[in-house]
Amino acid sequence: MNMHERMSGQQPAGPVDAPEPRQHGRRRRLIVIAVLVLVALAAALFFLLPSGEPAAEAPADTADTAPRVTVVDVASRPVTANVRVTGSVAPVRDLPVGVQGQGGQVVAVTVVEGDYVRRGQVLARIDKSVQVQQVAQLGAAVERARADLKLAESELERAEALVDRGFISQADIERRTATRDGAAAQVNVAAAQLREAQARLEQLDIRAPESGLILERNVEPGQVVSSGTPAVFRIAQDGQMELRAQVAEQDLQALDVGQGAEIRVVGSDEVLRGTVTLVDPIIESASRQGTARVGIQEDGKVRPGAFATAIVETGTANRPMLPESAVLGNVDESFVYVLDAENRVARRAVTIGDVSDRGVVILSGLEDGDRVVESAGAFLNEGDRIEPVALETGARE
Repeated sequence: MNMHERMSGQQPAGPVDAPEPRQHGRRRRLIVIAVLVLVALAAALFFLLPSGEPAAEAPADTADTAPRVTVVDVASRPVTANVRVTGSVAPVRDLPVGVQGQGGQVVAVTVVEGDYVRRGQVLARIDKSVQVQQVAQLGAAVERARADLKLAESELERAEALVDRGFISQADIERRTATRDGAAAQVNVAAAQLREAQARLEQLDIRAPESGLILERNVEPGQVVSSGTPAVFRIAQDGQMELRAQVAEQDLQALDVGQGAEIRVVGSDEVLRGTVTLVDPIIESASRQGTARVGIQEDGKVRPGAFATAIVETGTANRPMLPESAVLGNVDESFVYVLDAENRVARRAVTIGDVSDRGVVILSGLEDGDRVVESAGAFLNEGDRIEPVALETGARE
C-alpha cells in the first residue's frame, strides 16, 4: 500500500517537470534574434544618417547648395571681321601643250613632272629625218633659182649694152627683162618654200610656250603623236598657284578683290599669305555658292589639287568675343546661358562669326554687360540657380 502510494506520487513529477528546459531554450533563442535585429537596424541608421544627425534636422536652404560656376562679363572690342572659305589649289594659268606640226614618232622627252622650264625650252623631240631631207631639197632649189636669176640679170645687162648699136631690138630687151623678173620671183618662191619647211621642222620639237612648272607629262619615247593628239604636257605658268574657294552666298558679298587672306593647306602647318584676285559674279542656283580666287604668295611647296582653307580679312568691327567653351550648339542654332538678376541661368540664341584661338566672335544675341556661363553650360538647365564666379582676365587671355 505504501509502495503503491510512493510510486503513484512519483508518476506526475515526470511529465510536469520535462517541458521546462525546452521552453527556456526557445525563449533564449528568441531573445538573441531580437537583439541581432535591433543591432542591424541601429547600424543601418548609423550609416544612412550623415554625421549621426537626424534626417529631419538637415538644412533646407537650397541657396547654400547652389553650384559655383565661372561667368564671363560681355564687353565688345575691336575684332577683325573674317570669312572662312575652303577649296582646292589650282594653277593661276594652266597651259596645255600639244603637237603643232604634222607629228611623228617621239624620239626623246627631256623633262619630267615638277621641272621648272623656260619659255621656248625643248620638252620633247619627234623624229625629223624625212623633214630634214625635204629642207635640204628646198635649199638646193633656192640656190638653183638664184643661179637662174643671176644668169638672167647678166643676159639683160649685155643686151642693154648692145641695143644702142642696133644689134638687139627693144623687144629682145623687154623679153630679157621679163626673164630676169621671173627668175627673181622664182627665187622668192623657193625661199618661201624653204622657210615653210624649216618652220615645220622646228615644230617637230615640242617647246614650252611660257616659263613655268611641269604639272603633267603624257608622252613617252616611241609614242606616235600628231596634231590631233591630246595635250602631251601641262604647265603652270610661272609656277603660280591659287585657291579656288567655294563661298556661301551670304559671305560672298563681303569679299572684294585685294583683301588679304591666311591660307592653310591640308598636311602642312605653314600659314601662307594670299590676296583675293577674283570674285565670281555668278552664284550656282543648286548649291547657292560662288567662287572666289585667292592668289597664293610663296607657293613653291603648294601642289595643285590640295585641299586648303583660307581666312579672308574683310574688315574690323566692335563685337563681343567669348571663350569657345561658353558657346553651345545643336543642329538648329548656337546658344549660350546668361544670368539674370537672381543668378538664374537662361538660354539665349546667338549668331557666331569667326572662330579662332582667341575665342568666338558673337555677331548678334548679346549686349555689353550680360553675364554668360563660361564652361559649365552643358551641365545646367534653364532656370537653375548658381553662385557666379568672375573669370579672371589673365585666364581668359
